Amino acid sequence: MAGTVIDCEDLHIRLGTGASEVHVLKGINLSIAGGEALSLVGPSGSGKSTLLMALAGLERPTSGRVIIEGTDTTALGEDALARLRGRAIGIVFQSFHLIPNMTALENVAVPLELAGASDAFDRAESELRDVGLGERLTHYPAELSGGEQQRVAIARALAPGPAILLADEPTGNLDSKNGVMIADLLFSAQANRGTTLVLVTHDAELAGRGSRVVQLQSGRIVGDNGERHDEAPRAMAAG
Repeated sequence: MAGTVIDCEDLHIRLGTGASEVHVLKGINLSIAGGEALSLVGPSGSGKSTLLMALAGLERPTSGRVIIEGTDTTALGEDALARLRGRAIGIVFQSFHLIPNMTALENVAVPLELAGASDAFDRAESELRDVGLGERLTHYPAELSGGEQQRVAIARALAPGPAILLADEPTGNLDSKNGVMIADLLFSAQANRGTTLVLVTHDAELAGRGSRVVQLQSGRIVGDNGERHDEAPRAMAAG
Protein backbone atom coordinates (compact mmCIF):
# COMPACT_ATOMS: atom_id res chain seq x y z
CA MET A 1 0.00 0.00 0.00
CA ALA A 2 1.29 3.48 -0.89
CA GLY A 3 1.85 6.37 1.48
CA THR A 4 -0.76 8.80 2.70
CA VAL A 5 -2.85 10.45 -0.04
CA ILE A 6 -5.48 12.18 2.13
CA ASP A 7 -4.90 14.06 5.38
CA CYS A 8 -7.43 16.01 7.41
CA GLU A 9 -5.93 18.13 10.17
CA ASP A 10 -8.21 19.56 12.89
CA LEU A 11 -10.97 20.02 10.32
CA HIS A 12 -13.95 22.14 11.37
CA ILE A 13 -16.93 23.06 9.20
CA ARG A 14 -19.72 25.38 10.30
CA LEU A 15 -22.72 25.89 8.03
CA GLY A 16 -25.23 28.71 8.24
CA THR A 17 -24.87 31.98 10.09
CA GLY A 18 -25.96 33.50 13.36
CA ALA A 19 -28.58 31.58 15.30
CA SER A 20 -28.94 29.06 12.46
CA GLU A 21 -25.24 28.14 12.40
CA VAL A 22 -24.51 24.43 12.75
CA HIS A 23 -21.09 23.06 13.73
CA VAL A 24 -21.10 20.06 11.39
CA LEU A 25 -17.50 18.80 11.69
CA LYS A 26 -15.64 19.25 14.98
CA GLY A 27 -11.90 18.73 14.75
CA ILE A 28 -11.57 15.82 12.34
CA ASN A 29 -8.09 14.28 12.12
CA LEU A 30 -7.88 11.52 9.54
CA SER A 31 -5.14 10.01 7.39
CA ILE A 32 -5.95 7.70 4.48
CA ALA A 33 -3.31 5.64 2.69
CA GLY A 34 -3.05 5.14 -1.03
CA GLY A 35 -5.05 2.14 -2.21
CA GLU A 36 -7.12 1.96 0.96
CA ALA A 37 -10.86 1.21 0.88
CA LEU A 38 -12.39 3.24 3.71
CA SER A 39 -16.06 3.34 4.67
CA LEU A 40 -17.52 6.33 6.51
CA VAL A 41 -20.51 5.35 8.63
CA GLY A 42 -22.73 6.99 11.22
CA PRO A 43 -26.28 8.20 11.77
CA SER A 44 -27.93 10.86 9.63
CA GLY A 45 -26.54 14.25 10.50
CA SER A 46 -23.23 12.86 11.79
CA GLY A 47 -21.23 14.72 9.12
CA LYS A 48 -20.33 11.84 6.77
CA SER A 49 -21.35 13.51 3.53
CA THR A 50 -19.98 16.88 4.62
CA LEU A 51 -16.61 15.27 5.29
CA LEU A 52 -16.68 13.61 1.88
CA MET A 53 -17.49 16.94 0.21
CA ALA A 54 -14.61 18.55 2.10
CA LEU A 55 -12.27 15.87 0.76
CA ALA A 56 -13.54 16.66 -2.74
CA GLY A 57 -13.01 20.38 -2.26
CA LEU A 58 -16.73 21.00 -2.73
CA GLU A 59 -17.18 22.18 0.87
CA ARG A 60 -14.67 24.67 2.24
CA PRO A 61 -13.48 24.17 5.83
CA THR A 62 -14.13 26.86 8.41
CA SER A 63 -10.73 25.98 9.88
CA GLY A 64 -8.18 23.20 9.63
CA ARG A 65 -6.67 21.66 6.52
CA VAL A 66 -7.42 19.05 3.87
CA ILE A 67 -4.28 17.78 2.16
CA ILE A 68 -4.62 15.76 -1.06
CA GLU A 69 -1.47 14.10 -2.44
CA GLY A 70 0.65 16.58 -0.51
CA THR A 71 -1.29 19.67 -1.62
CA ASP A 72 -3.11 21.77 0.95
CA THR A 73 -6.42 22.21 -0.87
CA THR A 74 -7.62 24.80 1.63
CA ALA A 75 -4.93 27.15 0.33
CA LEU A 76 -6.00 26.82 -3.33
CA GLY A 77 -8.19 29.18 -5.31
CA GLU A 78 -11.24 27.80 -7.06
CA ASP A 79 -9.52 27.31 -10.44
CA ALA A 80 -6.54 25.48 -8.98
CA LEU A 81 -8.84 23.39 -6.81
CA ALA A 82 -10.95 22.45 -9.85
CA ARG A 83 -7.80 21.37 -11.71
CA LEU A 84 -6.67 19.22 -8.80
CA ARG A 85 -10.12 17.68 -8.50
CA GLY A 86 -10.26 16.96 -12.23
CA ARG A 87 -6.88 15.25 -12.12
CA ALA A 88 -6.91 13.38 -8.81
CA ILE A 89 -10.48 12.85 -7.63
CA GLY A 90 -13.47 10.99 -9.06
CA ILE A 91 -16.86 11.48 -7.39
CA VAL A 92 -19.96 9.27 -7.46
CA PHE A 93 -23.16 10.70 -5.98
CA GLN A 94 -26.34 9.00 -4.81
CA SER A 95 -28.40 10.82 -7.44
CA PHE A 96 -26.11 10.10 -10.43
CA HIS A 97 -25.86 13.76 -11.61
CA LEU A 98 -25.71 12.85 -15.29
CA ILE A 99 -26.27 15.55 -17.92
CA PRO A 100 -29.76 14.73 -19.26
CA ASN A 101 -29.28 15.95 -22.84
CA MET A 102 -26.07 13.99 -23.34
CA THR A 103 -25.73 10.31 -24.19
CA ALA A 104 -23.95 7.90 -21.87
CA LEU A 105 -20.86 8.17 -24.07
CA GLU A 106 -20.93 11.97 -24.03
CA ASN A 107 -21.41 12.06 -20.25
CA VAL A 108 -18.32 9.93 -19.68
CA ALA A 109 -16.28 11.87 -22.25
CA VAL A 110 -16.95 15.27 -20.59
CA PRO A 111 -14.20 15.16 -17.92
CA LEU A 112 -11.74 13.77 -20.46
CA GLU A 113 -12.50 16.58 -22.91
CA LEU A 114 -12.14 19.14 -20.13
CA ALA A 115 -8.72 17.66 -19.40
CA GLY A 116 -7.77 18.04 -23.06
CA ALA A 117 -7.65 14.34 -23.93
CA SER A 118 -7.53 13.82 -27.69
CA ASP A 119 -8.94 10.29 -27.33
CA ALA A 120 -11.78 11.24 -24.99
CA PHE A 121 -14.51 9.28 -26.77
CA ASP A 122 -12.39 6.16 -27.24
CA ARG A 123 -11.53 6.13 -23.54
CA ALA A 124 -15.15 6.85 -22.61
CA GLU A 125 -16.33 3.91 -24.69
CA SER A 126 -13.74 1.64 -23.05
CA GLU A 127 -14.88 2.69 -19.57
CA LEU A 128 -18.54 2.07 -20.43
CA ARG A 129 -17.73 -1.37 -21.78
CA ASP A 130 -15.84 -2.10 -18.57
CA VAL A 131 -19.03 -1.46 -16.57
CA GLY A 132 -21.14 -3.57 -18.93
CA LEU A 133 -22.76 -0.77 -20.92
CA GLY A 134 -21.23 -1.34 -24.33
CA GLU A 135 -24.73 -1.60 -25.83
CA ARG A 136 -25.94 1.64 -24.19
CA LEU A 137 -23.43 4.13 -25.54
CA THR A 138 -25.96 6.27 -27.41
CA HIS A 139 -28.72 6.09 -24.79
CA TYR A 140 -29.71 9.18 -22.80
CA PRO A 141 -30.03 9.04 -18.99
CA ALA A 142 -33.85 8.97 -19.19
CA GLU A 143 -33.57 5.81 -21.30
CA LEU A 144 -31.46 4.02 -18.69
CA SER A 145 -32.43 2.30 -15.45
CA GLY A 146 -31.17 3.62 -12.12
CA GLY A 147 -28.50 0.96 -11.97
CA GLU A 148 -27.37 1.74 -15.50
CA GLN A 149 -27.23 5.46 -14.74
CA GLN A 150 -25.04 4.80 -11.71
CA ARG A 151 -22.75 2.64 -13.83
CA VAL A 152 -22.39 5.56 -16.26
CA ALA A 153 -21.57 7.79 -13.29
CA ILE A 154 -18.88 5.35 -12.12
CA ALA A 155 -17.40 5.16 -15.63
CA ARG A 156 -17.34 8.97 -15.76
CA ALA A 157 -15.62 9.18 -12.35
CA LEU A 158 -12.98 6.60 -13.30
CA ALA A 159 -12.31 7.77 -16.87
CA PRO A 160 -9.62 10.37 -16.01
CA GLY A 161 -7.74 7.76 -13.93
CA PRO A 162 -8.05 9.49 -10.54
CA ALA A 163 -5.97 8.38 -7.56
CA ILE A 164 -9.00 8.90 -5.30
CA LEU A 165 -12.61 7.79 -5.75
CA LEU A 166 -15.22 9.32 -3.45
CA ALA A 167 -18.68 7.75 -3.32
CA ASP A 168 -21.60 9.29 -1.39
CA GLU A 169 -24.33 6.69 -0.73
CA PRO A 170 -23.79 5.24 -4.24
CA THR A 171 -26.35 2.46 -3.73
CA GLY A 172 -28.90 4.57 -1.84
CA ASN A 173 -31.32 4.95 -4.78
CA LEU A 174 -31.01 1.38 -6.04
CA ASP A 175 -32.64 -1.97 -5.33
CA SER A 176 -30.54 -4.64 -3.66
CA LYS A 177 -29.51 -6.40 -6.89
CA ASN A 178 -28.28 -3.22 -8.53
CA GLY A 179 -26.75 -2.09 -5.25
CA VAL A 180 -24.57 -5.20 -5.12
CA MET A 181 -23.53 -4.67 -8.75
CA ILE A 182 -22.51 -1.06 -8.08
CA ALA A 183 -20.61 -2.08 -4.94
CA ASP A 184 -18.78 -4.77 -6.92
CA LEU A 185 -17.74 -2.19 -9.53
CA LEU A 186 -16.44 0.25 -6.91
CA PHE A 187 -14.40 -2.31 -5.00
CA SER A 188 -13.15 -3.86 -8.23
CA ALA A 189 -11.87 -0.44 -9.35
CA GLN A 190 -10.22 0.05 -5.97
CA ALA A 191 -8.51 -3.34 -6.09
CA ASN A 192 -7.54 -3.50 -9.77
CA ARG A 193 -6.50 0.13 -10.30
CA GLY A 194 -5.00 0.82 -6.91
CA THR A 195 -7.50 3.63 -6.41
CA THR A 196 -8.13 4.96 -2.92
CA LEU A 197 -11.85 4.52 -2.21
CA VAL A 198 -13.72 6.56 0.39
CA LEU A 199 -17.33 5.43 0.67
CA VAL A 200 -20.17 6.99 2.65
CA THR A 201 -22.93 4.51 3.38
CA HIS A 202 -25.73 3.60 5.80
CA ASP A 203 -25.44 -0.04 4.68
CA ALA A 204 -23.45 -2.01 7.27
CA GLU A 205 -22.85 -4.90 4.87
CA LEU A 206 -21.51 -2.56 2.19
CA ALA A 207 -19.35 -0.71 4.73
CA GLY A 208 -17.88 -4.00 5.89
CA ARG A 209 -16.48 -4.70 2.43
CA GLY A 210 -13.93 -1.95 2.97
CA SER A 211 -10.55 -2.56 4.59
CA ARG A 212 -11.29 0.13 7.18
CA VAL A 213 -14.44 1.55 8.77
CA VAL A 214 -14.49 5.01 10.35
CA GLN A 215 -17.55 5.93 12.42
CA LEU A 216 -18.77 9.49 12.85
CA GLN A 217 -21.20 10.84 15.41
CA SER A 218 -22.17 14.47 15.95
CA GLY A 219 -19.31 15.68 13.78
CA ARG A 220 -16.56 13.69 15.49
CA ILE A 221 -14.77 10.42 14.76
CA VAL A 222 -15.85 7.97 17.45
CA GLY A 223 -14.55 4.74 15.93
CA ASP A 224 -11.82 3.61 13.55
CA ASN A 225 -10.99 -0.06 13.09
CA GLY A 226 -7.86 0.70 11.06
CA GLU A 227 -5.63 -0.86 13.69
CA ARG A 228 -7.34 -4.21 13.27
CA HIS A 229 -5.78 -4.72 9.85
CA ASP A 230 -2.16 -5.81 9.78
CA GLU A 231 -1.47 -5.71 6.03
CA ALA A 232 0.01 -2.21 6.39
CA PRO A 233 0.52 0.30 9.21
CA ARG A 234 -2.06 3.06 9.36
CA ALA A 235 -2.18 6.28 11.25
CA MET A 236 -4.82 6.47 13.94
CA ALA A 237 -7.66 8.90 13.41
CA ALA A 238 -8.86 10.94 16.32
CA GLY A 239 -11.69 13.37 16.68
